[in-house]
Amino acid sequence: MNAREEILERLRAAGDGATALPPVWRSRQDFADLTAQFAQAVKGAKGEVWQAADWETAVAELARLLEEIDAKSVVVNGDVVERGGDWHGRFPNIQFHLVGQTAGDLRAFCAAADAGISSADAALAETGSVIVSSGLNHSRLATLLPPIHIVLLPASRLTSDIFTWTQARQVNTPANITLISGPSKTADIEQTMAVGVHGPKRFVVIVYEDLE
Repeated sequence: MNAREEILERLRAAGDGATALPPVWRSRQDFADLTAQFAQAVKGAKGEVWQAADWETAVAELARLLEEIDAKSVVVNGDVVERGGDWHGRFPNIQFHLVGQTAGDLRAFCAAADAGISSADAALAETGSVIVSSGLNHSRLATLLPPIHIVLLPASRLTSDIFTWTQARQVNTPANITLISGPSKTADIEQTMAVGVHGPKRFVVIVYEDLE
């Protein structure tokens, strides 16, 4: 018996019948509780989910978070500026850069800011991702440069998965769409995980009930 025959004989002997097939993959997911599934997925990606009964409660939770991190400067994306009303009046001890309203060097402010606040076009329960798109008064810098990214998310924008969200979209796709899943993470060749090296080191989603 030559080497080839010996190898084949070993393979035949090692075979123990047919291998069970894995479960059929489904592109569309069906979750009984979107918020619970989303929270679980976000936590699995090293993020945090806070829940609020309504917008005002969400703002109260935001205030608690900003106090916790002792925020002195915060950038707020235009998608939540109008909903928030008088940001300077609500938080008189914080310097705000309201994207689309505040004059000045946005990049420099974001680089020095203690937190960045945005909303999201949608949130995917399957992966715990939020979808942030480009557009007027929507700056990617606000969600990328500060050490903490805070998302104020209406519960009505939760959907099960990206396929369901894509199918339901009835508007033109913007120039850029970013899916954010937890804080910035990277790993070297030895698979050592580092958080916050290339972006926010903390990611908090405040989900609030709404009437959208």
